[in-house]
Amino acid sequence: MAEEYDICINGGGPIGSTLACLLAQSGMRILLLERHAFTTTLQPALDGRAYALAEGVRPLLEEAGIWAHLPAPPQPIQHIHVLDGQGRYPAVSPLSVTNGLTFTPDDAPENRHFGWMVEAPNLLASIGRTISHYETLDVRAPETGKFTFSPHHASIALTSGERVRAKLVIAADGRGSTLRQQVKIGLTRIPYHKHALVAVLAHEHPHDGAALENFLPQGPFARLPLPATTQHPHRSAIVWTDTAERIHHFSHLPDNAFARHVRHRLGQENLGTLTPIGKRWTYPLASQYAHRYIATRLLLIGDAAHGLHPVAGQGMNLGFRDVRTLSSLLKEAFLQGDDFGDTAFLEKYQRHTRPGNLLMLAGCDVMERLFSNQNLLLSASRRLGLKALQRMPHLRRYFVQKAMGL
Repeated sequence: MAEEYDICINGGGPIGSTLACLLAQSGMRILLLERHAFTTTLQPALDGRAYALAEGVRPLLEEAGIWAHLPAPPQPIQHIHVLDGQGRYPAVSPLSVTNGLTFTPDDAPENRHFGWMVEAPNLLASIGRTISHYETLDVRAPETGKFTFSPHHASIALTSGERVRAKLVIAADGRGSTLRQQVKIGLTRIPYHKHALVAVLAHEHPHDGAALENFLPQGPFARLPLPATTQHPHRSAIVWTDTAERIHHFSHLPDNAFARHVRHRLGQENLGTLTPIGKRWTYPLASQYAHRYIATRLLLIGDAAHGLHPVAGQGMNLGFRDVRTLSSLLKEAFLQGDDFGDTAFLEKYQRHTRPGNLLMLAGCDVMERLFSNQNLLLSASRRLGLKALQRMPHLRRYFVQKAMGL
């Protein structure tokens, strides 16, 4: 007889692993498949990204046990500066800003930060340290399987030769999801014909927990605060958007020339001497969305279901919102003895997630196109909007709470 699981999660990245830990806490038998081996130590060469996690994600990671196992402390985001082009940096008097906007701790709920910067190697190491703590979580890595779906269960033939069954399969296997392709769920992709360059900089002066988003004609440029290390007391990550050709050129510049171009994109923010450290990573940019999130005994979550432009840093946060919704629905169904692989449950999950996710995707798409457009009328409207938001604290706080995922 094939071994029986309640749920098989295909994909052990941050989204799939967090969901697996949350469900295992409820006593469900979970099989987690990941094609790469998990690591419990910091491996910077594996992934150069740094995640801007909304404040609302932190309780979810705490509940899963992942937050407590981070090898290095995360960096809180305490201020956010938004610029429309390389104009005046809004640091002296917010009321005098003509083309920018500053969010301060007064805009956030009391004793809450806007979010947290967690570098990918830090989060991945924490996941590797956490997943072994749950008795009902069976982790297989590196491992993949061949999936067969029927109205009553899903069968998985593992590459090890073992055959198992599950009531439900969750595809958490990323933007190129093989499970989504297998069941022929359609996908719409919106290319931006641009690339992003991700790198880490050491700098002379402290960042004071401030993040910067500078909307330039070629695409947004973000500087995100990172925690100190013994070697570099002041560090930041940058996410730099431009055409593929220009990003390729910038990524191969000598360090001093690269730092000079970065300095020009910081507005009037003065971080002193800039020193690039580590590898420069580049990624093509596109949005995408699955035409549906469900199939027989299967549902999509995270990047398998949706992918956003990084303009607002909401891609992974949206995946964690899927995790919060799905874990709540599954725990309720498990306690009631319901079949969470049947059509009624799958449709319920899709109703609770897809409309809001599409709104977020559309909002990020509009933001990218609006701020990258140099039409004089649009430019004037943008600056008036930012100026009005700067002078309307109640509206600003409402906007902040939504972005924080609270």
